[in-house]
Amino acid sequence: MMGALADTALASGGRVTGVLPEVLNHADIVHPGLTHLEIVADMPARKARLCQLADAFLVLPGGLGTLEELAELWSWAQLGLHTRPIALLNTANYFSPLLTFVSSAQQAGFLALRDRDLVAVDAEPARLTTEVLAHLTPAKAKPC
Repeated sequence: MMGALADTALASGGRVTGVLPEVLNHADIVHPGLTHLEIVADMPARKARLCQLADAFLVLPGGLGTLEELAELWSWAQLGLHTRPIALLNTANYFSPLLTFVSSAQQAGFLALRDRDLVAVDAEPARLTTEVLAHLTPAKAKPC
């Protein structure tokens, strides 16, 4: 998914920065067309650097790494460690089971409604992008 997104961005004239931990810095992982590549010590350093570089976070369907990164970004926002928009692209209802869990946690009192609503969700990329852009205030965003 990340490679396809990078290919599309590059083909459209965009710039793509990769941030990899040393353990993943080998030829079969690194995208060959990256505009810039940063190698960091480990995964926590990668997530911190990605947070520093980003104005917003658009989460696409993925595996355990995606889930772990989303949970950390969401909890950082809940704690006030950053104020950047977070959005889930719920293509083919991919994230619906997770959203059911989050609603259950909110209804059970483990998550405040305001914290549940820290993440925008939509199945349509254009609508989600519009919503993220409407909440984008990088000049005012609290750093990670």
